Amino acid sequence: MNRGLFITFEGGEGSGKSSVIKKLIAELEGKFPLLLTREPGGTKISEEIRNIILDKENTDMDYKTEALLYCASRRQHLVEKVIPALEKNISVISDRYLDSSLVYQGYARGIGIDDVLSINMFAIENCIPDITFLFCIKPEVGLNRIASSSREVNRLDLEKLDFHKKVHDGYMELAERFSDRIYKVDAEKPFEEVYEQVQKKMLEKLKEHYE
Repeated sequence: MNRGLFITFEGGEGSGKSSVIKKLIAELEGKFPLLLTREPGGTKISEEIRNIILDKENTDMDYKTEALLYCASRRQHLVEKVIPALEKNISVISDRYLDSSLVYQGYARGIGIDDVLSINMFAIENCIPDITFLFCIKPEVGLNRIASSSREVNRLDLEKLDFHKKVHDGYMELAERFSDRIYKVDAEKPFEEVYEQVQKKMLEKLKEHYE
């Protein structure tokens, strides 16, 4: 039996990726075997780790501790939910995955992309996405969107603008480094234009796989 596609969505805070994913699932569910999940989280244990990571009170968290917690959450999520679905030829759509750690902890926190990649490769055992939709948006625009929305603010949202600029730069570096799987999306365009671009590419990949 074929293995399902592993499709991930990445982007800075307020990029709009979660809204696009929600509409995509509503349209495509039933047409293709799909499983929607998120990181950090997706399973009971992983969600408990997520609560520790994003708790606004945990301001003293060491950067390497943060990176390792993300890694632990990711491992549990993979073995409990993602890999079993992929092995049943169900395509998994994940809101964030490996690239978030490489950018947020590796690049923006200054630990180093290669060091964070190394600990994650131990955890994921080469479970790399087939395609990653990268929602590109200037940090100022994304943070303004969050400020004007009803979305709950988490610990990372409270970081200074300079941190979010580093996140943006880190994603641009990854887009060059892993250009074979990262598909860039201009997330500053109107929602419908962004959605149509992603939907077209998503349908192309799913039809190629299942038909």
